[in-house]
Amino acid sequence: MPVIDETSTPHKRSMLPVILAGGVILALAFGVRSVFGGIVEPLSNDLFSGRIEIFSLSIAIQNLVWGLAQPVFGMIADRYGDRRALWIGLGFYTLGMVVCALGTTPLAQHLGAGLLVGMGISGTAFGIVLAVVGRAAPVEKRSLYLGIASALGSAGQVVVPLVAAWLMEWLDWRLTMLVLAAMLAPMALCIPYLRTTPSQGDRPGESRRIAPAALVGTVVSACRHPGFLFLNAGFFVCGFHLGFITAHLPNYVENFCTGTSMSPEELRAFGLKALSMVGLANILGTVLAAQLSMIFPKPYILSAIYALRALVILSFISQPVTPPSVMIFAFGMGVLWLSTLPLTSALVLTMFGPRVMGTLFGFVFLSHQLGSFAGVWLAGDWYDYYGNYALIWRVSILLGLLSAVLHLFVRERPLTPGLAT
Repeated sequence: MPVIDETSTPHKRSMLPVILAGGVILALAFGVRSVFGGIVEPLSNDLFSGRIEIFSLSIAIQNLVWGLAQPVFGMIADRYGDRRALWIGLGFYTLGMVVCALGTTPLAQHLGAGLLVGMGISGTAFGIVLAVVGRAAPVEKRSLYLGIASALGSAGQVVVPLVAAWLMEWLDWRLTMLVLAAMLAPMALCIPYLRTTPSQGDRPGESRRIAPAALVGTVVSACRHPGFLFLNAGFFVCGFHLGFITAHLPNYVENFCTGTSMSPEELRAFGLKALSMVGLANILGTVLAAQLSMIFPKPYILSAIYALRALVILSFISQPVTPPSVMIFAFGMGVLWLSTLPLTSALVLTMFGPRVMGTLFGFVFLSHQLGSFAGVWLAGDWYDYYGNYALIWRVSILLGLLSAVLHLFVRERPLTPGLAT
């Protein structure tokens, strides 16, 4: 007679609202920020005489602030509750979108699209949401549930760029940004569902709240461990890839795609559709990576992902840029896009435990966003001076290979037994 797991069905039911609510928040947070690359050209033409470096810097600031604020939001979540951090993030995000839509100066764009949106993404995206899912999930299913939540979040990058491309056929970039700001509203309905019970992530009778001294001590211990440092270095590379491609692929397609009769505006919209393909393929890649992590060591899977990214980029820039090659590249990168997130976050959970997940993953994600800042800003600066992205593509390949090597030295085992429960 088969043994029935009496806890599995109730547990799945308790996880369902957490995963669905987290997926919707991630979809909106990541989907909306993915359209900024589609307005680089029209915004720069309208406000800055066609110089894309200025708004590229705004997007770079957004990525940098996202990273710098992530440990802060992680500490807020660990100390005062996840939902409080999410509400603060939603407020910043909405305000930043409005300032971006109404701003007319470089300072206004740096404040709106840069500082405020960066703070908003930090409070509503992966660092907070995956920490909740990780604490709520059973140890043996963490990678799987983290992968499912990440995959659901990828749906935003499928849908929102398509919506933005359609909106920009009828509206100017300002009205498009205001409509996208309004699309953040469903987050308010989802935030109340992102909570964990005392038995999910904590021992019975234990408080989630951690003394500041314990948090600081754990961070110091983590920063002294080579495995944690390698994860940070690898996520820097991940951020460089994602930041560069998300912000500049539409412009790259508009200016370098051949073998087509599409107008520049149609090519820019095609670039947004390519980002949508990235999001669609990422759903497959994230779930696949989560499944593979239950069979193979996570560091080896991460190593393979970064090596394959380098190969996909090399193949793309070695051939003429055409609409089919753009979509093939988008699909290939999409499969490898956010599949690093559930694996890296699961490794942090394994090493240091769920009670400090928000804080430590915040520091890992800071490294990711430092890479994003470098990728976005350097690409914009290089393009303004030399009219191409050749060097940035080559740097992306070298960084991918370096990250692949570093992850071979990460060990998947608890490092702080007192907290890894």
